[in-house]
Amino acid sequence: MILIIVFCLFAFIIFYTYLGYGILIWFLVKIKETLKPQSKNKLQDVELLDVTLLIAAYNEENVVVEKMANIESLDYPKEKLHIVWVTDGSTDSTVEMLKSYPNIRVLHKPEREGKTAAINRSMSYIDTPIVIFTDANAILNTQSINEIVSLFADSKVGCVTGEKRVNIESKDNASSSGEGFYWRYESVLKSLDSRLYSVVGAAGELFAIRRDLFAYIPNDTILDDFVLSLKTAEKGYRIAYCSEAYAMEYSSDSMIEEEKRKVRIAAGGLQAVWRLRPLLNIFKYGVLSFQYISHRVLRWTITPLALFALLPLNVLLCIQTYPTCTLPAILLILQVIFYLLGFVGYTLAKKEIKNKVLFIPYYFLFMNLNVIKAYSYLKKRSNSGIWEKVKRKSTQNS
Repeated sequence: MILIIVFCLFAFIIFYTYLGYGILIWFLVKIKETLKPQSKNKLQDVELLDVTLLIAAYNEENVVVEKMANIESLDYPKEKLHIVWVTDGSTDSTVEMLKSYPNIRVLHKPEREGKTAAINRSMSYIDTPIVIFTDANAILNTQSINEIVSLFADSKVGCVTGEKRVNIESKDNASSSGEGFYWRYESVLKSLDSRLYSVVGAAGELFAIRRDLFAYIPNDTILDDFVLSLKTAEKGYRIAYCSEAYAMEYSSDSMIEEEKRKVRIAAGGLQAVWRLRPLLNIFKYGVLSFQYISHRVLRWTITPLALFALLPLNVLLCIQTYPTCTLPAILLILQVIFYLLGFVGYTLAKKEIKNKVLFIPYYFLFMNLNVIKAYSYLKKRSNSGIWEKVKRKSTQNS
């Protein structure tokens, strides 16, 4: 009996984390918007505030020209858009290349202390009402700044996160197919989160906060974007989602590079769950806490463990209920098929054979396995904000 209860509990947690929460929040949003229709601020009615676009960069000489061309193409009054690059620790020609752009500010020191330390240091030089963070290798759409600023017309909005899009080329591999599918699904969930109450964590490719809400965070913070955004939510402000403002990035160069990124993100998630413990108090934070636990905490804590425990539990359940084990046997067969599909996807990925359908189960298992690996990553990691850059497709790094 205990085995059945544990198996059912684990199966429910897995279902709820990846499908059930999305279904539930969709219904909650429909109920909310039926009872209380939302009105949208018109862009033309919103004051165009002074904003700072902050790019924290480390050895990004390969993308400086493309990034600056992208910034110059942004449809926002030039006198209101202030550009700051912080290049601490860079040893390539990034700083020299930026000197050819007279209307930007470059903050640089030779010591490399990590991205979070660079952001913390740079904020003392910024006094605009809104700060927009973006990666050096992220290409923004022309209306992105306008769209983000428009959402700050709501005084309850303390942070706005844009949409991350993965540039998928014709020669897709497991990394681009898997990551692309994952971010499309994430975008749907973020939109629903925002419509219900608040997004739970911003994507570092493109997000903005009110300058007076910025909270200095420990320099060894791995997911600066996630923690900074939730610190604003912790103060009672919403994180709004803006699908009309998006950042385009290339996927990781290979699954080996993607593994490095996923392990680091999962480790950052585990670190953030511990440091943002107050947000687990559903009696204090209500809907925000419900969204945070459902969308983020489960993915980085219980669910991956439940996923990989489900197969051996299913085997034990079949043994225990033999010979009347029809349902457990069916579930076991389905699990074995899913793992086999993942293995085939892995094999094809190694041979660089394109098959998007099989890459998805592979990427799903791969993503959860990297959460398990993240525990070891955190244990071995020193108290430093420095991490290894991931090679991206094209000439870009991240």
